[in-house]
Amino acid sequence: MAQWGQNPEVDWPARPDTSLALNRMGTFDWDLDSGRMFLDPTALEVLDLRPDEFDGTTAGLRPRIPPADEARLAARVAEALEDGHSHYGAYVRSRRRDGTLAWLHIQGHIMRGPGGRPYRVIGILRDAARDPGEPGAAGERAEGRRRMTGVVERTTAILAHARTVNDVTDVLKDPEALGHLGAVSVMLGVVDGGRIHLVAEGQLGSYVPEIEYTRIDAQFPMSEAVRTMQPVYLASREEFQLGYPQLWPYIEPLAVRSGVYLPLIAQGRPIGALGLLYKRDGDFTAEERNVLMALGSGIAQSLQRAMLFEQEHDLAESLQRAMLPRRIPEVPGALIAVRYRSARMGRDIGGDWYDVIPLGDGRVGVMIGDVEGHDTDAAAVMGQLRIVLRAYVVEGHTPGTAMARASAFLRDLQAERFATCTYAEVDLTTGMLRMVRAGHLDPMVRRGDGSCHRIQVAGGLPLGLPARDQSGTGSGYPVTSLELHPGDTLLLCTDGLVERPGADPDTGMRELMDAVRGGPVDVEELADVLCDLVGDSGGGDDMALLVLRRRGTPTGRGGGPLRQRLEPGDPEAPALARHLVRAAAAAWGAWDRADEIELAADELMTNALIHTDGGAEVGMRLTAEGRIRIEVEDSSSALPRRREAGDWAVSGRGLLLVDRLADAWGVEPRGGGKRVWCEFAVTAPEPAAG
Repeated sequence: MAQWGQNPEVDWPARPDTSLALNRMGTFDWDLDSGRMFLDPTALEVLDLRPDEFDGTTAGLRPRIPPADEARLAARVAEALEDGHSHYGAYVRSRRRDGTLAWLHIQGHIMRGPGGRPYRVIGILRDAARDPGEPGAAGERAEGRRRMTGVVERTTAILAHARTVNDVTDVLKDPEALGHLGAVSVMLGVVDGGRIHLVAEGQLGSYVPEIEYTRIDAQFPMSEAVRTMQPVYLASREEFQLGYPQLWPYIEPLAVRSGVYLPLIAQGRPIGALGLLYKRDGDFTAEERNVLMALGSGIAQSLQRAMLFEQEHDLAESLQRAMLPRRIPEVPGALIAVRYRSARMGRDIGGDWYDVIPLGDGRVGVMIGDVEGHDTDAAAVMGQLRIVLRAYVVEGHTPGTAMARASAFLRDLQAERFATCTYAEVDLTTGMLRMVRAGHLDPMVRRGDGSCHRIQVAGGLPLGLPARDQSGTGSGYPVTSLELHPGDTLLLCTDGLVERPGADPDTGMRELMDAVRGGPVDVEELADVLCDLVGDSGGGDDMALLVLRRRGTPTGRGGGPLRQRLEPGDPEAPALARHLVRAAAAAWGAWDRADEIELAADELMTNALIHTDGGAEVGMRLTAEGRIRIEVEDSSSALPRRREAGDWAVSGRGLLLVDRLADAWGVEPRGGGKRVWCEFAVTAPEPAAG
């Protein structure tokens, strides 16, 4: 008898690499930092790769690993790396050179550096279709056990990533998922009140048209499994025919000879049932029954998790939608479309919002924002922030002041959240557009000629962060102004519209601009096109979108709106403002009242500079009714009143003059200040005779 040490083929004791090779177990070494991977000769042989076909990276495995298995393996490795595990294992299929598929088992040991950072994986890759040392019938039985156990393990691993009931049914309907159990048909029923709803069925072309809804007390095997919470095994066609005559007409024309119906039990109560039909005859062995029960347990846990996820997500989504405006008001002079689309990731629900605020006199405010986080707290904070920002705007605060106060509110809320936001105030009569931005994406404008560009809006910090301006001289949110011409379209969105999983950050923005540039003119159709763009790209975040197009044609009077800042102690500012007011009045067809308009504007400016601190701002525009409107804003909340001045008084006649000269005048509180205004009717001169 030959001694071990005299064996010419294997040295005694066998080296580790020899032992692995003889058992068709190869090794791999993966450097996570550089991405380089080493496969020993046995690993290449198991994968049916020649050395010159492997480029030394994980991408070099793609010719042999099908995409679905590659994605599942990548998810398993990523989970192990992120959760701090030291080992992982996975079954995947390998496509051999002749096109056939074989199962592989991969085990990896993760090496970590200081702080737990993973930097290297060393592991074993083996042929899972062969168990050395078990020849003949015993080996075949062992292979059968491994196959069924492997199916349960793989199916459970796949279902661990299922987020919705549809994800679960997709796995069960995949021919490769449970096909190795030998089943020709797979059915999944979910308990719905006193009935069972069949939500998935079919595999390998088989179809069993069991009634979509069946009562739990009906004489069906799936109903019995739910009712008794015990599996139902059917070993022959006779058992189908005698035990379940209502089902037999559907089974009789099929090549089905046995079946099993497993109750899906979670937390002690049945939530559904799984049916598997087979072409084979005979009862199920004790080992097969144990494997099937394990499979049912894994599916039950995944199904319950998916059902709870959908319930929680629907609740959170309903909460968020309740926080958004129930309807968008119609605004004369503008066409507005809004869209919101939630993400379906985990229990995530976002804090994205939009709002449209009619401000009167042909003006409208539009805003869009995003609260940090993806949970119900983010949705709740979003609702509060939207309402308070709306209140500041309606109260009359300037855009910069409203944004600053909203930021202070979020800090005082102590929600430990920040938010990004863009607010735009549009005068639809003149086209004047004033915007403030708090850490948000720049808006976009598509001009009437089809050109499209991003607006560079001077930005402040996201809302809720400590104010940058500590001097009290400004809000920290500068205002950017430009003109929105008739036919121009303003687009505001959250980052969910431009994010693309695994893509460069600029890719989504380029795609968005291309879609806006070539999109339809109708704002509703354009909004739908942009939402479809997100769906096609598989964005993982929720998304809010607001599209506004200015209607009408440019006025023939020209000139556009006028705004001039009046600083205290600047003697030139009032004179320049008076000159601009007079020139604008003449350009707008009111040359016969230019003196009156200039005098009234001068009185309002003088009152603001004398009786308030911090300067003022004078504005002049045409209203929707065709009147010239003078507006002077200051930072004092004290409201002026008209009074009768004595014969020898040197002041007190300003508002009296305004009252006599103008066709109408008034005062509007504006948050921490006020706006005093007056209006003049413009009458076009009759043509001269001859």
